[in-house]
Amino acid sequence: MAVGTLVLRLVVGGLFVGHGLQKLTGAFEGPGIEGTTGMMDSLDMKPARSNAYAAALSETLGGAGIALGAATPLATTAVTAAMATAVHKVHLKNGLWNAKGGYEFNAALVAAALAVTADGPGRLSVDALFGRRMWGFGWAVFSVVAGVAASAAAITLGRRAAEAERAVAPLAPAHPVGSEPADPDDAATGSTA
Repeated sequence: MAVGTLVLRLVVGGLFVGHGLQKLTGAFEGPGIEGTTGMMDSLDMKPARSNAYAAALSETLGGAGIALGAATPLATTAVTAAMATAVHKVHLKNGLWNAKGGYEFNAALVAAALAVTADGPGRLSVDALFGRRMWGFGWAVFSVVAGVAASAAAITLGRRAAEAERAVAPLAPAHPVGSEPADPDDAATGSTA
């Protein structure tokens, strides 16, 4: 069973690392941090850049933790939070199946990560080096609850920040402070007086 668990950890953790690096660095034809920031902005996940880094690092570091079998419940919590946010903000409206942009892929990855947490990362893991080959069902439940709670908090805070930003936007001056508004007649005549 140790080899099977190792293969599961390496594949699932590796996919999360790759997914995170797409967001963080643009690896594997990903959007990089600028593209991820734009995506977070469009999803009302404000502040967009901070949330972009949070998502990218949760996937990258959480995936590395799963692959290595290191602090497994914390690694699973990180990826569960990222996936719960992705499902809520992007995939849920599309239904289950991935072919239509649904949450099938997210659910499968989180389920595999939770299985590793519940049954333990095995003897071929960093956790085992510290005497922890098994974590158990309670830790798997903790990972789900903590990950979903972290996701809900990020979504709520992001939405509030976006609403506050929109509320302030109409109060911004139509032209920079200290400059005069352009005279429409000047534009028609080409005058730059």
